[in-house]
Amino acid sequence: MMKTDFRREPLYIAILAVLLIVGFFLPSWLRFLLQTALAGGLVALGVALQMRAGLVNFGQGLYYALGGYAVGMLAAQAGITDIFILLIAAVLVSTVAGIVLGLLLSRYREIFYAMLSLAVSMILYGLLVKAAWLGSTDGFNIPPVSYLGWTPDRAVRPDIYYVTTAVLTVIACLATARYLTSGAGMLCEAVAENEIRLEYLGASPRKVAFIVIVVASALSGLGGGLLAMSTGHVDPLMTNWTTSGGFVFVALLAGRGSTIAPVIGFFLLELVRTYALDLAPNAWQMILGLVMLAVILLLPEGLWSLIERRRKA
Repeated sequence: MMKTDFRREPLYIAILAVLLIVGFFLPSWLRFLLQTALAGGLVALGVALQMRAGLVNFGQGLYYALGGYAVGMLAAQAGITDIFILLIAAVLVSTVAGIVLGLLLSRYREIFYAMLSLAVSMILYGLLVKAAWLGSTDGFNIPPVSYLGWTPDRAVRPDIYYVTTAVLTVIACLATARYLTSGAGMLCEAVAENEIRLEYLGASPRKVAFIVIVVASALSGLGGGLLAMSTGHVDPLMTNWTTSGGFVFVALLAGRGSTIAPVIGFFLLELVRTYALDLAPNAWQMILGLVMLAVILLLPEGLWSLIERRRKA
């Protein structure tokens, strides 16, 4: 259950302030890594939300890709570069997909839910790979975005992208924390633990699962849109099973103690991957695997459990 300390606005304001201040003292490569972690962390947060309801989604990359491609297609092909329109479109497209698929997927649980979500995600991957007008396997580049008609200069563009990503990510995490402490959010745990008892209480487990799927799809679409804006590129790998599997691992790695935990977990994982690739280019997968194994064995409740132990102490 989400702790009350982690749903207070002052804490999230403090987190945002730290991100904004620290970001301008980090090397450009490390800040970009943090920026992509902020965007990817939203997708991992969507996966973590579904895990609270006992749903493991191995196809969350579907909504991630839909958000990214919505931004890319509007900017590169329709000539719409305003960031507010682009991100709203990303969230709307992914949310509509979540509503449509949620009507089907909310009927299923456990391995059936995981495999169906993976299958749908790979269908989109196949379509994107075959779509030559979308760049096929290479994807396509996205022009710089504008802010109500103002296009930042190249020198300040990374700073503005970072600030925008940090602000929207923290706001999304705060909104998700509020959702989890609402009546609908608290029912997620009940779906995972005992659906029959929940039905006896007059609530619909399928409706609860449907709402969780839709909320997770909106978060993932926002994350995909922010990443597309930050990198200036989209490609079909966004919806591949390896990408979706990475989000599942980040959700497990981070733990469920806070909505900001998936962002931290995503950043740490990318940091380990970067240094492992630099130190051992031919064996970085082994290093990453060992780190993952150590976390699973030593911290079965995720990295956030370290903070929980500290608070209890």
